[in-house]
Amino acid sequence: MRNVMKPLIAGLLASLSCVSITATKWDMPTPYGDGTHHTQNIREFAAEVAEKTNGELNIVVHSGASLIKHPEIHRAVRSGQVPIGEIFMGLLGNDNPIYQVDNIPFLVSSFDGAHTLWQVTRPAVEKSLQKQGLKLLFSVPWPPQGFYTKTRIEDIGDLKGIKMRAYSATTSRLAELLEASPTTVQTPEIPQAFSTGIIDAMITSPTTGVSSQAWDYTAYYLDSQAWIPKNMVFVNARAFARLPESVQTAVMEAATAAEARGWKMAKAETDTKTAELAKNGMTVYQPSAKFASDLAAIGQIMANEWAQEMGPKGQQILSELKP
Repeated sequence: MRNVMKPLIAGLLASLSCVSITATKWDMPTPYGDGTHHTQNIREFAAEVAEKTNGELNIVVHSGASLIKHPEIHRAVRSGQVPIGEIFMGLLGNDNPIYQVDNIPFLVSSFDGAHTLWQVTRPAVEKSLQKQGLKLLFSVPWPPQGFYTKTRIEDIGDLKGIKMRAYSATTSRLAELLEASPTTVQTPEIPQAFSTGIIDAMITSPTTGVSSQAWDYTAYYLDSQAWIPKNMVFVNARAFARLPESVQTAVMEAATAAEARGWKMAKAETDTKTAELAKNGMTVYQPSAKFASDLAAIGQIMANEWAQEMGPKGQQILSELKP
């Protein structure tokens, strides 16, 4: 019996050894919690990769900045500390202005417009990442940004002199062009800032509005779709190149599916969270045609400033967006 079992055990151990050698594990840091559609989508992506590769590649998702803090994820993937990661695209704006294009207010005003913008700018994003030894996998948007205010605003003049929350150079510049007063307030401080009169308005997504219970300190949500920012998932190019060709193909197929699914999830998230704002007593409304046109004119100023910083490629991108 022992003589029979020995070759069986040896064969089993050899098989297990083979699996451990061929299987690859990728740790993937993401900055947002499991409740966001971004993280939910990435978990589906990881599951699909494992299924398509029959377990040859296992992506372990570490959500909520639990493995690496958000500002450090780009460097960690670039250096090879981890092979794959997700970040808010605008975070790299200081590296290259191309990453800030989806943060230009009123450049596009719908998911269709945002998708067109992505198709126009994706090659430039991919090229910039390639220079850093990175490969883009997919990008998924957040819900569009809108105005939260204590009183209803009907035209651009109503924003003059108002104290508006600013959290970036872009939002500060927008407040200046609207002749509002930009005031830096961090997310956890928003409710107190409103209740104490430090700010009168903010621009953020329906998702943030719900999570911060904006109905406790504001009464109106202007669904202006000011801009539709995105997250992106990228991989270390060397780590990707080390994968067998069949696994590379599976990853790219799963990435294509994740991008399409993520855009649908963002639209659903927008509808759900906007409805929740109304359900909790907020007045949700859209700008008039004149108001929207005036806001678009502000956006054009900022777009031109961005294009000047971007150079000739910036003007080309803006021209491709024109109908």
